[in-house]
Amino acid sequence: MDRRAFLTNISLFSGGLALACTSLGRRADVFAQTGDLSAFKAGGFGELFPTKAKNTGETLLSLPRGFEYNVLGRVKEEMSDGRPTPAAHDGMWTFQVKNELRLVRNHEVAGRSLPQENAGIGRKNHYDEMAGGGTTTLVIDPKTNTLMRDFVSLSGTLINCAGGPTPWGSWITCEETTLGRTVRTRASDGRKTGGFPKSHGYCFDVPASANSEVNPVPLKAMGRFVHEAVAVDKKTGIVYETEDYSTAGFYRFIPKRNGRLAEGGVLQMLAVKDKPEYDTRTGQKAGTSLPATWVTIKDPDPESADVDPIAVYKQGLALGGATFSRLEGCDIDERGRVYFTATSGGDKKGGQIWMFEPTGRDAGFLRLLFESPDKQILHMPDNVCLMPASELLFICEDSDYAGQESVNHIRILTPEGKMADFARNSSEQFSRSEFAGSTFSPDGKTLFVNLQLAGVTLAIWGDWSRFKT
Repeated sequence: MDRRAFLTNISLFSGGLALACTSLGRRADVFAQTGDLSAFKAGGFGELFPTKAKNTGETLLSLPRGFEYNVLGRVKEEMSDGRPTPAAHDGMWTFQVKNELRLVRNHEVAGRSLPQENAGIGRKNHYDEMAGGGTTTLVIDPKTNTLMRDFVSLSGTLINCAGGPTPWGSWITCEETTLGRTVRTRASDGRKTGGFPKSHGYCFDVPASANSEVNPVPLKAMGRFVHEAVAVDKKTGIVYETEDYSTAGFYRFIPKRNGRLAEGGVLQMLAVKDKPEYDTRTGQKAGTSLPATWVTIKDPDPESADVDPIAVYKQGLALGGATFSRLEGCDIDERGRVYFTATSGGDKKGGQIWMFEPTGRDAGFLRLLFESPDKQILHMPDNVCLMPASELLFICEDSDYAGQESVNHIRILTPEGKMADFARNSSEQFSRSEFAGSTFSPDGKTLFVNLQLAGVTLAIWGDWSRFKT
């Protein structure tokens, strides 16, 4: 099915991916009674086979027939600026900068959550010289999907997990921690964290056009919490934000001026209308659609976040805000609908896919598009991206935790509410590595994604028109 036919097929229902809601509940009921998962599966691009990288010959992925990939930007390799490629490749996005294809890539470096001398991944302009996270920028040859040059573009931040692109050509990178000057001591084992020269837990705006380390400016009005990802509405300038914590909020930031985030604005947390403190983590019926509103956070940058990572969430909860389970990846479509994942949400704790659709300035609907019935279908969704010119949602899995025995995949959610497998981690050395940072090139020809533990970025290409629902 080509993209035009695909869009024609789904246009019969104005909700796009909300098509999933009409039959997903019935499928869940059938599975509960019979254990049959076939109704949840889509054909996709076909069966997966171990595939060697075109440029290195190593087998890191299993892919459908006809798809190829290259390995780029490996950890510890020297970059064009003379710095070693940092570890923990995570969220990223592609940008067209004049005649160049660029990737801005996060590095979720924690440094054991303690200050370290000379930790900055760059040479200058460190936000906090004792923090080892940040971003690198890769310039890609779009004809060969090979690396032309790479360099540090943000230095001195901490645990840069995900983020999101902006309409003004930049990447908002987010810190997944609120560690700061205060030293925390864990009661269970006495482990200490914190003690950094500067506070963390912020977002930073990194222009894709930058050719060296940018001057780091923490966007404090956007909140200090355990950030994951953001999605920017290009019409309104509103920034939606996810929080990766067991009790998490879904937020939006309304800037004073569109595109000028450093000038401040208002931070709000989603609430379910007439159902204060609504808990979405369990007991949700697949296909649920809830009227939503917003509550305003009075203090988006509380000092207490130094020792309490959910200090902002607690403010929103006290005003009636809704609770989610570990919100991670998010993306936004042309109609301003935001798709986001709850990694451990659902009765099976295998993950949920939510959508927020605004219907006015302060109103909208929260819809549960998918809840995993079994880890064979979806297990702990993380970063997501929509394939250009379609409504196929590509989902990175992150089930690499102790005690989990899953093999991570890239899955695809269809508008009919079915899942297809697109890729499987087939690395022998890094078999438990999560996928992260899925993003298509602007022309839709190449999917870029990271294998985090392996410390590599992968460029995948093939015939994207032959998807079967």
